[in-house]
Amino acid sequence: MPNRLAHETSPYLLQHADNPVDWWPWSAEAFEEARERDVPVLLSVGYSSCHWCHVMAAESFEDEAAAAYLNEHFVAVKVDREERPDVDAVYMEAVQAATGQGGWPMTVFLTPDAEPFYFGTYYPPEPRHGMPSFRQVLQGVHQAWAERRDEVTDVAGKIVRDLAGREISYGDAQAPGEEQLGQALLGLTREYDPQRGGFGGAPKFPPSMVVEFLLRHHARTGAEGALQMAGDTCERMARGGIYDQLGGGFARYSVDREWVVPHFEKMLYDNALLCRVYAHLWRATGSDLARRVALETADFMVRELRTAEGGFASALDADSDDGTGRHVEGAYYVWTPEQLTEVLGADDAALAARYFGVTEEGTFEHGSSVLQLPQQEGVFEAERIASVRERLLAAREQRPAPGRDDKVVAAWNGLAIAALAETGAYFERPDLVEAAVAAADLLVRLHLDEQARLFRTSKDGRAGAHAGVLEDYADVAEGLLALASVTGEGVWLDFAGLLLDHVLTRFTDDSGSLYDTAADAERLIRRPQDPTDNATPSGWSAAAGALLSYAAHTGSAPHRTAAERALGVVKALGPRVPRFIGWGLAAAEALLDGPREVAVVGPAPGDGATRGLHRTALLGTAPGAVVAVGTVGSDEFPLLADRPLVDGAPAAYVCRNFACDAPTTDPERLRARLNS
Repeated sequence: MPNRLAHETSPYLLQHADNPVDWWPWSAEAFEEARERDVPVLLSVGYSSCHWCHVMAAESFEDEAAAAYLNEHFVAVKVDREERPDVDAVYMEAVQAATGQGGWPMTVFLTPDAEPFYFGTYYPPEPRHGMPSFRQVLQGVHQAWAERRDEVTDVAGKIVRDLAGREISYGDAQAPGEEQLGQALLGLTREYDPQRGGFGGAPKFPPSMVVEFLLRHHARTGAEGALQMAGDTCERMARGGIYDQLGGGFARYSVDREWVVPHFEKMLYDNALLCRVYAHLWRATGSDLARRVALETADFMVRELRTAEGGFASALDADSDDGTGRHVEGAYYVWTPEQLTEVLGADDAALAARYFGVTEEGTFEHGSSVLQLPQQEGVFEAERIASVRERLLAAREQRPAPGRDDKVVAAWNGLAIAALAETGAYFERPDLVEAAVAAADLLVRLHLDEQARLFRTSKDGRAGAHAGVLEDYADVAEGLLALASVTGEGVWLDFAGLLLDHVLTRFTDDSGSLYDTAADAERLIRRPQDPTDNATPSGWSAAAGALLSYAAHTGSAPHRTAAERALGVVKALGPRVPRFIGWGLAAAEALLDGPREVAVVGPAPGDGATRGLHRTALLGTAPGAVVAVGTVGSDEFPLLADRPLVDGAPAAYVCRNFACDAPTTDPERLRARLNS
């Protein structure tokens, strides 16, 4: 019989709806139940495409005996971290503080007042590798609760007090200047891996936000080292197994330093961020590889993640059926030489093995290989490689596909809107811009209420119950601002303004510090607040960037001031931990450059010369430049006010720091102004 999760919208929670565990969703009722029964709460946090979450579910949550013990002595609460990043953040901070590490599945035991007192991640069904079994943990916690209650509540109270003492107050500092951004670049240089690209060792994550900073820093200062680190990292990732060489798109991370073996789940946010990164790399360098990867990644998102309602699904699983009924990590993506021969015949299989680095011993498990593009001597015939790729892709599509997490997350769709709008504009692919518009339309129709407050998620055309957090407001605003620049439709600027008004009034305190949850959101044991990037830009940095762009579009002093104050945290953290505040560094580059404001006016909609100037403006590399386009006299954008044609011809106006250049009708002159 299904448990209470059967009524939820989260695909992750629905995966547990038939467990024998009597799960509750996160709710006041669950904690009231624990209070009435005088038992602790087991909080289990995971997400749909998490491999070890599935393993623990199969081993323990589907086990009748373990479930019976759990149901008798605990109230079990299941949370999708992608739906409730606030709950995840608060308790993950406690896990990391107590154990020195974290991860998912996250397993936390709480008092009925939601105060944590015992922590862990994955627990096996039997003791192994020094880890107790899940059943042993349950028994130990139950015994402590029954026999040493005072000790348990003292520990919980101390943890909550320690967390409360971690408030951040960098908001009153000044925004970073040349010195701090130079120190950040130096710090990145020290952590850079010159042999393999990227930063640090294994596991290696795609450093999307850091690459954006490096591209902007190069554009503003001409620093060749910044461009080289960005370009080499992007090339190594695109040639590695982390990139899907057949279908496009990136896996979550590489388990090794060489980018060979990925953790195979594909997340919307990684692909949105990387699509934009490669498009911006092409804009800076003209690289054919960057162009190909940007377009293939955009096409992957539209083909495999787009939902029937026009939004974008959260993720594809790492695991899939290997053809024998077993769910195996990477089964959909890896190849043996024998499998290549079955599809291609002996000659083309030998070619494919050499081209994609497939070996007899394999680069993954059980003699299988992840496809790569290793650097090698010799020239491959393009048409023959295209045929090989096409046939392998068609054969792969006959395999059981990985599961898809169909929930639409507002923040990640905001990132996808920005990426698809810009990629479509750069490469003259109106279908990609149309996909961005459709996703933006869905967010406005379904995720915004009458007060322009965001719901974080939706599924199958139904909005979820959970309130948007700071990253939702900031990333959706970022996407809408990019869409406004590309389409020339001022309504997207207006919607971005509504969202950013909430940032100013509900997420910002008097010092200028930002919080991840609104002032009127559900009260947790502490109000989460993290300015550092994780897999996505922090809400704090994303808000600073969007506020700055909106101020450039509108001249709004409150938005500009809020952006500058928010960037104070980058002055403090950028020189010390540049790898973890890349988006904040990128926003700081835009602030130092102005950012530049470009207004393009023409005589009529669709005029060819106007389109040429508009495209040139979008292709400018000046960090964070904003672009408005429209007809003379249009009130679509504030930047278009009082901008006449020049001798009857379309013209572009470039302003920066309250000063404007003379208008130009020449795309080459405009290009020079925006690339200097």
